[in-house]
Amino acid sequence: MYDFSFMIHPMEADDLSKKFNFTKGISSKYLEKILRFFPPFKAGTIEGIKSKCTGKEISGFFAVCPLTTRQILGLPQELVLRKIINTGRMAEKQGSMLLGLGAMTAVVGDAGLTVSKELGIPVTTGNSYTIALAMEGAKKAAKKMGIDIAQAEVAVVGATGSIGAVCAKLMAMDCKYLTLVAQDKSKLNALARDIIYETGQAVRITSDLKGTLKEAQIVITVTSAMNTIIEPEDLAPGSVVCDVARPRDVARRVTEERKDVLVIEGGLAEIPGDVRSTLDMGYPENITFACTAETMILALEGKREGWTLGREISFNQVREIHELGKKHGFKLAGFRSFNRKLTEEDIRLIRKNGSLPGGSNAV
Repeated sequence: MYDFSFMIHPMEADDLSKKFNFTKGISSKYLEKILRFFPPFKAGTIEGIKSKCTGKEISGFFAVCPLTTRQILGLPQELVLRKIINTGRMAEKQGSMLLGLGAMTAVVGDAGLTVSKELGIPVTTGNSYTIALAMEGAKKAAKKMGIDIAQAEVAVVGATGSIGAVCAKLMAMDCKYLTLVAQDKSKLNALARDIIYETGQAVRITSDLKGTLKEAQIVITVTSAMNTIIEPEDLAPGSVVCDVARPRDVARRVTEERKDVLVIEGGLAEIPGDVRSTLDMGYPENITFACTAETMILALEGKREGWTLGREISFNQVREIHELGKKHGFKLAGFRSFNRKLTEEDIRLIRKNGSLPGGSNAV
């Protein structure tokens, strides 16, 4: 028996070739074709997760839904949901008592509701803890860069999504100037109305991503785009970008070419205990995505219930899971950018470059 399982999927076909020997030698194009007919499988285990409050120790495993991001967004939704449900059933048979949905499996359809109804174990998308840590990280990063959130130009990109909408509402409580960016004008208008009703804050709405980024000092980006949407030339000197999206919204070139912009990965958690994993996720063994951490927190707390399901996420859910995370010893995993840990010296230099004339040309 496992306390939990967490569903992952390849971002692209090449990811399978890098991680699993049985796919080596198969071209990416052909591999993506056969993935449609590939059964779900268990990829690796993680154990040694231990609550600092109760001393309880749990273990889990990673369940692979064999579809790429492109397939999840492009194939018929019924087929994709069936694949996700089958992966969940495989996790049940492997003895999982709780299932977390990762990356695009948490986005497709009704954000976990249908999947939950089809399974005999509780399901969560992990989005509540993702929001909690993204907000915590963005605020701490802004402070280190000398940005006063109360007076800063803040932008939430992908604001009409389930994560983006709550981030926007929470940020509206702290900042004076907030711009919401998305493509659907009717959803933007509805969100703006909700924000002014719930917080009293009037916000700007737009679909002009590039124009908004030029002015923003703090950017939280959380779209479901398949490809990167933020490039080096888009950003203001001295700005902070918290990239919560997977696949990433920010191009790697930004960190290579803009030494005056702080890009952090949103929603990364440090796991308590002597953590040991048999699957390399690209981070140290005690670092994981916040959505995975939410699943672990629920397992440690003994909450055998669906937590974050559907597209309506409440402030109370976010606050409660954040407090439960602190209780068991989970915390924000410092600052990382493209899998690399950022040191205080790194951030000091970025801040210095951002304050100099010439911005990105500063060395």
